Order: sequence, then C-alpha cells, then structure tokens
Amino acid sequence: MRGVTAVVVALIAPCLVACHGVQSAPATAPGVAAAPRSGHKNTEYSIGGQRIRLVAGVAEAPAAPGSAAKIITRYFGNEVWGDLNADGREDVVFLLVQETGGSGTFFYAVAALDLVSGYVGSQGVLLGDRIAPQTTELNADGVVVVSYADHAPGQSLSTPPSVGRSIWLKLDPATLQFGEVVQGFEGEADPAVMNLDMKTWTWVRALYNDGREIVPRRADAFTLTFQADGRFAATTDCNRVSGGYTANGRDLAFGNMAATRMFCEGAQEAEFTELLEKTSHYFFTGQGQLVLLLELDSGSVIFR
Repeated sequence: MRGVTAVVVALIAPCLVACHGVQSAPATAPGVAAAPRSGHKNTEYSIGGQRIRLVAGVAEAPAAPGSAAKIITRYFGNEVWGDLNADGREDVVFLLVQETGGSGTFFYAVAALDLVSGYVGSQGVLLGDRIAPQTTELNADGVVVVSYADHAPGQSLSTPPSVGRSIWLKLDPATLQFGEVVQGFEGEADPAVMNLDMKTWTWVRALYNDGREIVPRRADAFTLTFQADGRFAATTDCNRVSGGYTANGRDLAFGNMAATRMFCEGAQEAEFTELLEKTSHYFFTGQGQLVLLLELDSGSVIFR
C-alpha cells in the first residue's frame, strides 16, 4: 500500500511451462546475439532470514550442523528486467526455488540491482509451497506483479494448484527489501474499509505486555489467510495449518485447528499457533497492518 495506485488482479490459468515477464533487451547490431546476463546468478540473497550465495544459479547448505541433508536453492527464472532504483541501469527480478530436505518446494521472488560495483541481491519474498509460477511483470511505476497458481485452503499439496493469485511488490533500494502493495488503496490505508479476507497477512512480530518480543526467524514463512466462509489457512516454518474462525465486531476467535505432521527441529510453529489460540480481538492500522489482541490484555500480534 505504500502510496501506489490501486490495481486490479487478473487470475490466470497455470502455465504448463515456465512463463516470463516482458523484459527489455539492450540494443545489439543486426545479426549479433545479445550477450547473456548472468551476474544475478552469482550473487548473494537473503532467503528465510539466511544469507545464500548462488554460484551458477545454485546454492547448497547443510540443513543442520553435521547433517547430511541439504538445503538447495536454485534459480528458477521468470525474469523481468527494468530500472528499479532510477540509476539508468537495468536490474532484474526473478524467482528462486528452495528445497529444505522435506516434501516442501518453496518459491521466492528476489531482485538484483546492477550497481557499478556489481550485482547486489535483495531479501526474498516467500510466494508459497509447491505453487505453479506464471508471469512476472514490471509496471511503469516500479511495481512488480508476480502471478501464480496456489492451492485452495485445505487442498492437498499433492494435487495441482488451482487458485490464481497475484502479489504486487515494490523494492526499497536502500534496504533491499520488498514491500507488498495492498490492492484497492491509494496512499495511507483506511482502517474503516479494511477487512480480514482482503489479502494474505504475513506475521511481523508478537509483543507481550511483560516486555517479551517474538520475531519470526524465517522472514515471510508465517502467513495467515481468512476465507469469507469462516475458514482460515496459515503457513508456518514447518507445516500448513487450517481451521475455523469467528469474527463479531472486533471480537475474533480461532478454533478447530489442524496441521500437517512434518517435524522440523527448532521451528516456531508452536509459538505461532499458540498466539492464534489466544487471540480475542483485532483491529487495523493506518499503515495497513492487522493487529491481533491476546486474551487478558496480555499482548498483541502484528501482521502486514
């Protein structure tokens, strides 16, 4: 929502092959092929709170100290080229895919700025697990639109994704972080017209009234989606969670939670689900955040 003109999402059927956003190519002499640009495939990025360096489009790291299992991150594609920081040089946004040793296959959107000193990589934005990427486009106002097919809440991840989604992103060149452009708003958000099911919410932090703070170690791994029929779906740093919710005025309660059963050592999933279980009220902020208030006035949970 960062002051970007409201936009309309178009749902597109899943592609059978990798789709690519429109990209501009440097002018070349007739009959001379443009040299391939590969610097972004040999650059460092931040994925899930960890720094990874691609070498020829691939990065490998142990899943845990001393473990034989590997976390493998690969260049996927869907590139779109354009000037993201107004320096007259072409930068690139593309997708990475990461396998963490379990059954999940996680897709991230990243950017690489082409600076005089070389390419500099951004923080990745998690799109989802076992999605079907479609297109990546760059608007004239610098907004990146990533379209893909996802699974419906409660749908088995072993089946093909069937729900079209688009996420609108804008890169902050100073912090190398993407901000999500909330569709349907212009300028500051108006809490009076916001609603729970307007978007997929990403957990930022939890603040307890005794001074404790919980921050997700894997950035963008924890998401929360409300459905109009009273169901919700969430992703964590280990499993997918689903259940029901009731909202009456500003009262909010979650119930009948169920999760897939993957074990992930050191996961924050239990802390996250406990926060949902303790939710009693909610409200929205002028910065477009969703704030959950915990029972007994014990704290709050912030989503963006």
